[in-house]
Amino acid sequence: MITSDDLAFFAVLADSASLAEAARKLNVTPPAVSQRLQALEARAGVRLIDRTGRRTSLTDEGALVAAHGREVAQTMEALAEALADRTRTVSGHLRVTAPHGFGRLHVAPVAETFARAHEGVTISLDLSDHPGAGLVDSCDVAIHIGPPGPLNQVVTTLAPNRRLLCASPAYLAQNEAIKSPADLARQRCLVVRENDEDVTLWRFRQRHGRDTETVRIHPAMSSNDGAVVRDWALAGMGIAIRSEWHVAEDLARGRLAIALPDWEAPAADVVALLGSRHGRSARTTAFLAMLRQALNPVPWRV
Repeated sequence: MITSDDLAFFAVLADSASLAEAARKLNVTPPAVSQRLQALEARAGVRLIDRTGRRTSLTDEGALVAAHGREVAQTMEALAEALADRTRTVSGHLRVTAPHGFGRLHVAPVAETFARAHEGVTISLDLSDHPGAGLVDSCDVAIHIGPPGPLNQVVTTLAPNRRLLCASPAYLAQNEAIKSPADLARQRCLVVRENDEDVTLWRFRQRHGRDTETVRIHPAMSSNDGAVVRDWALAGMGIAIRSEWHVAEDLARGRLAIALPDWEAPAADVVALLGSRHGRSARTTAFLAMLRQALNPVPWRV
């Protein structure tokens, strides 16, 4: 008979590329993993994992066991959450994902405070500017900056975040004056390349009017890392559109200056993406409340 402990053990194997990797996750020796797997396969009466060299893969029967194991784990977790809600106890494992820079500066300190306040909670914080669908789907809270994701996700806004056209004062002084968005076509533009987005098409709206303008820029430099683009702007290498949270201090200290103050790029608010199931857990609700409190008043407003 397969037990819940067997299913938990096999779930680790299913998410590992090799028995050695599974052993490291379980903090046991590889021979111990092999022996337990053999015993499990003997009780199940089928082969669950194919071993080819150092790598492993699930058999059809193994995939079936893994799938049912995930369902059992989710059911047990939901039961634990329901009981915790009735006793108003915040416990269990909280999974959070957030962008690298924002996560380090604003989410990690809240996670630390939350862990101190709730001893029954363990926390995993994954930082990734481009999290895969699997990571987002498996977490309780996904912090996102920009437009919301798929329609099947619950979205809650945590804080406003403008996107600002900015450059170093030295760059603005040494180059042709920028009087309208169209002038950007003749400037050294710095861009962050993300996913398959068209980053060469910059859109603007009049701050105190209804006019809009779109300009096709020609990137002088580009990177997939926003911190790198910010550093280039600080060094006077060109002009960039960056999130307010990322450059607020640079603007306040005069290291960067806003260009075209009468025009603004589309905002990219800080939001939390929640799965419908995760959104009901007491730990998720409590964590979001603490994070929202930490972002009010907005710490980067300039």
